[in-house]
Amino acid sequence: MQWEVVIGLETHAQLTTQSKIFSGASTRFGAEPNTQASPVDLALPGVLPVMNRGAVEKAIQFGLAIGATITPRSVFARKNYFYPDLPKGYQISQFEIPVVQGGKVSFMFEKDGKPELRSVQLTRAHLEEDAGKSLHEDYHGMTGIDLNRAGTPLLEIVTEPDMRSAAEAVAYAKALHSLVTWLGLCDGNMQEGSFRCDANVSVRPLGQKEYGTRCEIKNLNSFRFMEDAINYEVRRQIELIEDGGKVQQATRLYDPDKKETRSMRSKEDAQDYRYFPDPDLPPLVISPEWIAKVQATMPELPGAMRERFVRDFALTEYDAAMVTQSKAMASYFEAVVTRAGKEQAKPAANWLMGDVSSMLNRADIDIADSPITAEQFALLLTRIADNTITSKSAKEIFAEMWSRNKSIALTGVPTTVSVGTVGVSLVDEIIESKGLKQISDSGALEKIIDEVMAANDKLVEDFRAGKDKAFNALVGQAMKATKGKGNPAQVNELLRKKLAG
Repeated sequence: MQWEVVIGLETHAQLTTQSKIFSGASTRFGAEPNTQASPVDLALPGVLPVMNRGAVEKAIQFGLAIGATITPRSVFARKNYFYPDLPKGYQISQFEIPVVQGGKVSFMFEKDGKPELRSVQLTRAHLEEDAGKSLHEDYHGMTGIDLNRAGTPLLEIVTEPDMRSAAEAVAYAKALHSLVTWLGLCDGNMQEGSFRCDANVSVRPLGQKEYGTRCEIKNLNSFRFMEDAINYEVRRQIELIEDGGKVQQATRLYDPDKKETRSMRSKEDAQDYRYFPDPDLPPLVISPEWIAKVQATMPELPGAMRERFVRDFALTEYDAAMVTQSKAMASYFEAVVTRAGKEQAKPAANWLMGDVSSMLNRADIDIADSPITAEQFALLLTRIADNTITSKSAKEIFAEMWSRNKSIALTGVPTTVSVGTVGVSLVDEIIESKGLKQISDSGALEKIIDEVMAANDKLVEDFRAGKDKAFNALVGQAMKATKGKGNPAQVNELLRKKLAG
C-alpha cells in the first residue's frame, strides 16, 4: 500500500519584549532560577495581569507580514491544566478568537532536483504566556522548577495540515524562522527555547480524503531533530498499521540519542483544557489606526525584496530566494552589489550560495559574523571581472582572506597592510604576495601557446582532423604552462587563431 504523510506544525516564537506579557518582570535569558517570576506571573492573590502593548504590536507585524486578518476584537482565555512548572494551574492563551487569522508563509522547496515556490496556509497565530521549566538534571534524582520563563510572551503559530514530507516541514520551519527574525519579533535561538516547534504527524492511504490519527511530537528545538523525528514517526505509524495495529492519538517526545519518538501522554483535546474567558483581562481591541501605525514601521519583507532582486539585478527566483534566506544575508548581498556593481549580482549570489555558505557552515557562524567584509568581497569580485585574477585563483584568495581576517579579529591588526610604502587592500596584497595576477599580455600568451603547440604535435593534428576534444587538451596544456594564471578567454581565442593559421 502507498501512504501519504500529513503534517501540520505549531510553533512557539518567544517575542523580543523586554518585559513579560502580563507583568513588568524581565524576560532576560540566563538569570539565576526563580529570580524573574513576579507575583503576577504566579497569580498570587490580589494581583491583576496587564497586557503588554509591545507584544500586541509584534503580533500585528506578523499578521501583516503573512497577509493575514488582524482580528479587531480578540479574547484571552484560561487554559486549565496541572503541571509543576505552571504554578497558576492555568495558562493565559487565546482560544476561540485569536489575534491573527489565516495568512500564508511562502518558501522555495526543491523536489526531484527542481526548486519551486511553495506556500503553507496558516490557521491562526495567537498570543499566550509561557510556562516555567522543569529541570531534571543535577538535582540528585529530584526535579527542579525554574519559573523565570513563566509569563514570557509567546506567539503560537499554527499551520493547516498542508505539508507532505519531513523535508517540506523543515523548509517551512526555516522560512518561518527567517521571517520572525527578519521582523525582529523573535531572536530565533532554538537552543535557548526561543523558537520551538511541535509537529502533528499522521499517515493515510494515498488517495484517501479522511485524515489518519495524528500524534504530536513536542518541543523540537533543531531543524535536524525535526526532520529525524518526523521521519521516525512516519515509519512507526505505517509499520504499526501494516501489522494490524491502530495509531493512538498521543503526545510524544523525540529522543535524539536513540533517534526515536516515545509516548509522553495521551493527546488532549480542547475540552480537556476547559477553556473559558479570563475574567481579569478585557477583550483586546485593535483599531485600524493602530494597524496603520504598525504598518508604517514595517521593514521591506523577504517576498518584496526577492521580487526587487529579480527585477533590478536580473537574478532568478531561486537565486533571489536563497540570498534572502535571512536579513543578514540579504543585507550582505546588497552591500556587495552596491560596491561591485549590478553586473556582479549573479556572481555574488553564486559565491554566497557556494563557497561563502560552505565556509560559514564549517565555522558554524552567521553571515553577520563573517570575517570577510562586504567591501572586501566586492573587491574580490571586481578583480575577477577586470581579469586581474582567474576564478580559480579567487577561491585561493578567498580562503586566505578568511584565514587572515580571523587572525585580525583575534589580534586587532588592521585589515589594510603595506606593500613597500603603498597601502593596499587585503585582496590586492594577497594577489601580489602570492603571485596570482592573471597573465593577460597577448605577446606572453602567444609565446606560451607556440611552445605548447610545438610540444604537442599529435594533439594539433588531431584537432585539425576534426577531433574537438584535442582542443580542450591543448587549452589544458596552455593553462598548465601558465601555472593557471593565463586569461582563459584569451588563451582560447589565441589558440584557435594559431590552429586556424
